Amino acid sequence: MLMPSSCRTVLTVAFLCLVWLASGMQDALAAAPAAADDKTYDVVIYGGTSAGIAAAVQVKRQGGTVVVLEPTRRIGGLTTGGLGQTDIGNKAAIGGIAREFYQRVKKHYDQPQNWKWQKPEEYRDGGQTRSSAGEDAMWTFEPSAALAIMQDLVRENDIPVIYEQRLDRTPIKGNGARVEGVLLEQQRIVALRTVDGHTYHGKMFIDASYEGDLLAGAGVSYTVGREGNAAYEETLNGVQTAHARFHQLVPGVDPYVVAGDASSGLLPGIDPEGPGEEGSGDARVQAFCFRMCLTDHEPNRIPFAKPASYDPQRYELLLRNFEAGEKGMPWINSRMPNRKTDTNNRAGFSTDFIGQNYDYPEASYAEREEIVARHREYQQGLMWTLANSPRMPDNIRKEFARWGTCRDEFAREDGWQQQLYIREARRMIGEEVMTQHHCQGKKVADDAIGLAAYTMDSHHVQRYLNAQGQVQNEGDVEVGGFPPYGIAYGSLTPQQSQCENLLVPVCLSASHIAFGSIRMEPVFMVLGQTVATAALQAIASEKSVQAIDTGKLQKQLLADGQILAWPARKQEGK
Repeated sequence: MLMPSSCRTVLTVAFLCLVWLASGMQDALAAAPAAADDKTYDVVIYGGTSAGIAAAVQVKRQGGTVVVLEPTRRIGGLTTGGLGQTDIGNKAAIGGIAREFYQRVKKHYDQPQNWKWQKPEEYRDGGQTRSSAGEDAMWTFEPSAALAIMQDLVRENDIPVIYEQRLDRTPIKGNGARVEGVLLEQQRIVALRTVDGHTYHGKMFIDASYEGDLLAGAGVSYTVGREGNAAYEETLNGVQTAHARFHQLVPGVDPYVVAGDASSGLLPGIDPEGPGEEGSGDARVQAFCFRMCLTDHEPNRIPFAKPASYDPQRYELLLRNFEAGEKGMPWINSRMPNRKTDTNNRAGFSTDFIGQNYDYPEASYAEREEIVARHREYQQGLMWTLANSPRMPDNIRKEFARWGTCRDEFAREDGWQQQLYIREARRMIGEEVMTQHHCQGKKVADDAIGLAAYTMDSHHVQRYLNAQGQVQNEGDVEVGGFPPYGIAYGSLTPQQSQCENLLVPVCLSASHIAFGSIRMEPVFMVLGQTVATAALQAIASEKSVQAIDTGKLQKQLLADGQILAWPARKQEGK
């Protein structure tokens, strides 16, 4: 039976009202961050990196209130952005929430449904991350698995994460590096304002970003680049041409656009001003790359494509290097579960885009996006060249042609990630500076709040002509041979005269070469948990972060499973 027109009209109006209400609710939900204007959190975390998420978990587990402001659409930083071959050096140095993350990785892969592209028995991890028999953690993983685990931690702990919240970095004229988005009262941050106009009030603040935008915007001292050796009486800082053994081009590679003709100019990427005086400081930054997640499994593989911006001259050094006698594979293609990889730089010309990131730490958001895009285009062109150029040796070309990006990772149609490997950007100059002396045990942190365990490691910083007129890379330093060592609490706090309620677990206070040892994702998670604990203790004691009782802090961290001294366990990895 047909409904009377009057009834149909009423129902239509009611339906439209429901649609309008639903739309209004969606708009309200989309605008939910504005509610933060009226709330003061115990801790405001800028940056949903692995450190930021670990910090947020600790705040909630300790009964505090927290909000995470993530500038992008993805949490986890490098841990969910392709770095699945965990760099640590000694797994037994990692405890607390960081170890819990890797235990969750194992539990994830203990589930048969999570092996889509291969059987579990077909996969074996390798190198420093190889799991021992009976180990309760797993240290290699797909980006999507890491993301799912990070999202589980967020959901289980009811952590508010607000995406696409970029700090307003509009400079305050005549006030140094201070920015409009950091609201200060004397030496304390009271709120952050984002580019879209939202304001987040807090008692304590954590800068968990890779770039250190919050610490810089608050007027905290920092540095970019390499100190000279004289600054902290080190030997491995500054220009390091003497450490030229690793990741070098073979001798005899011609550097000129037209081989043998200096008047034709240098090929792209060669710095005509290099290298500088041995051991001297500079503002150069070690190279970035994408930690590619690749696969050789055809149903999931996207073949390497030639980018529209392809410049053959960009890869001429690569080709000449092989023509001059290079034999090795120019990548470290570490196997991850489900026939995927974590692929990193290797040899003299590889995925590191040497010398092309110097401006990144201080760049605007738009400029950083351009730098990221150039790095991606460079790496896309590199992969296409290796897989397709007839000038490549047959064995190299055939091996690279088997691989491609993954259809089931990341949100881009081409399978590439957004997260660039920001190995180093700003570094705070805090209450204490970690140096080479801490790494090598000549100086011991009395206020240790976590351990670092990796080799002092810097990737190349520049490519230049040596005295013989040959192309050489400079900046790579790989010096280890020391046990895990304590990280000083004072390296996570600014100088008290500058800011009393900010903690920095990623862009912490360390010299370039010491940062190269500390800058590992598990350690960032350890330090995230540490600074969250310190923030809540500062609130409870009504003290600055610099003035809290570090003994009490250490006691709480130990109770929460952190490792603060070495040796920690008799058997590694258990």
